[in-house]
Amino acid sequence: MILQALCDYYERKPDLPRLGFETKAIPFVIEINSAGQLVQIEDTRTLEGKKKIARNFLMPQGVKKTSGIATNLLWDNAEYVLGITSTGKPDRVQEQHAAFRAKLDALAEKTGDAGLEAVRTFLQTHDRARLEADPLWPEILETNPVMTFRLNGDLGLVCQRPAIRSVLEKVETDAEEITCSISGEQDGFERLHTSIKGVWGAQSSGANIVSFNKDAFNSFGKEQGANAPVGKRAAFAYTTALNYLLSKESTQRIQVGDASTVFWSEKHTDLEDTFADLFDEPPKDNPAKQTDAIKALFKAPQTGALGDEGGKTRFYVLGLAPNAARISVRFWQVGTVAEMSARIRQHFEDLEIIHASFEKPYLSLFRLLVATASQGKSENIPPNLAGEFMRAILAGLPYPQTLLQAAVRRIRAEREVNYPRAALIKACLNRQARYSPSQEKEIAVSLDDSNTNPGYRIGRLFAALEKIQEEAVNPSATIRDRFYGAASSTPVTVFANLMKLKNHHLSKMEEGRKRYFEKLIGQIMSDINDFPAHLSLADQGRFAIGYYHQRQAFFTKSETITKGE
Repeated sequence: MILQALCDYYERKPDLPRLGFETKAIPFVIEINSAGQLVQIEDTRTLEGKKKIARNFLMPQGVKKTSGIATNLLWDNAEYVLGITSTGKPDRVQEQHAAFRAKLDALAEKTGDAGLEAVRTFLQTHDRARLEADPLWPEILETNPVMTFRLNGDLGLVCQRPAIRSVLEKVETDAEEITCSISGEQDGFERLHTSIKGVWGAQSSGANIVSFNKDAFNSFGKEQGANAPVGKRAAFAYTTALNYLLSKESTQRIQVGDASTVFWSEKHTDLEDTFADLFDEPPKDNPAKQTDAIKALFKAPQTGALGDEGGKTRFYVLGLAPNAARISVRFWQVGTVAEMSARIRQHFEDLEIIHASFEKPYLSLFRLLVATASQGKSENIPPNLAGEFMRAILAGLPYPQTLLQAAVRRIRAEREVNYPRAALIKACLNRQARYSPSQEKEIAVSLDDSNTNPGYRIGRLFAALEKIQEEAVNPSATIRDRFYGAASSTPVTVFANLMKLKNHHLSKMEEGRKRYFEKLIGQIMSDINDFPAHLSLADQGRFAIGYYHQRQAFFTKSETITKGE
């Protein structure tokens, strides 16, 4: 299903390389004339920040590099192309160069192309003096960069000339033909699939999503790709599409924890353009980008953006994570654009909670996850948590229990109930209540006087006691810093003393303020008969929300005190 959807996407994108070609960054282009003489060496790189970025070209598909000698056609590193080295073994480099030239000779027999003949002449004469006179030569000798050729007067590269392309685009089938497991058609068998690059944490040379390189992975005596027979056309299509989606220039990828996540639809839709904006951190030069995208998503049903045709279009989300030389599928979600949009809207509705005016109205996936991580560092996010979180969002399921545990644990460790953590806990608890037979009331966006859950009420009480202490004595460390962990898990052990301490603090306050707090505590305590010996994880979460709601109410609502009460 995954590979078939990628093949369909490849067919939808006519600008992607066709069979036999790939997009490759080439920093240096050797320009020669028709007589095979060097004209110049062109540096295609441009400065982006402090780094030079090479231009991308359409090149013949590269071979899999191993410890042996394997050369690409009409492009490779300087050792293969020119037979030069400053650090490598001279004998091996000459073997590499000979292999490069042999591949050109074999192609020349099929094409008779003038540009190819000029390249062969250049490599035979090998005017080293003119090469060494070029100002780029010292850098080439030192860095062994990737190089290719252009014929003087041509706009394209030698490998892009029509006669050469016509040969390369023909599928060379093996003697054995198979029924492709993706397309269902007869095709030549692809033994080794092209590596997938761009998965965060995977090998820089690429890794495979379909691979059998050990006897233990084989079955019925089959070797390598024969265990999952895929035709050459389908293998090229899915690897090209996936490499395109994972490329640095792609706007259809986001990083979800350790999962490099790509997304696409059967045909172009607005969701394909805005999906990354909904979950990613907004760029510094456009901080409102995420907010604008989410607002547009909420307005889509009214504006008709998800009409019958567009809403029924299938949408795909694929999360990939590194696994040694392979790539593992962290999650795979499929649904219509209308279904996905509704689930994403529900996600942001579940997260909605009162917050300060200067805080963002919507939180990115990254901000939510780092709020649960030790020291607020992304590398401390549990490896599977992000993928499970994204799967729950897109499938419309309860959030993983580990997410609630992580948020509650981080609050107890740091004794801070902030906006992202409170939003996460509210969303987790409400989804649990929605999908379980529990009679618990869903948590409101702001303070809810009608919520009688013991955890929520005691959390509100704790916030009120802290506020009393702050106004009475303005301490450097409040009861939250000393007692939050015990108060939120085993209330009976601390609240008797806290209630006595409250009386001491109230005695120091002016009468009107004192009566306000006495009335508030009486209202909160009206549904608390005894302090529980222990609160469950869910009620510890409700304690945090009760505390957070009450604290927000103190600072966002005017407190009216009736004189003489």
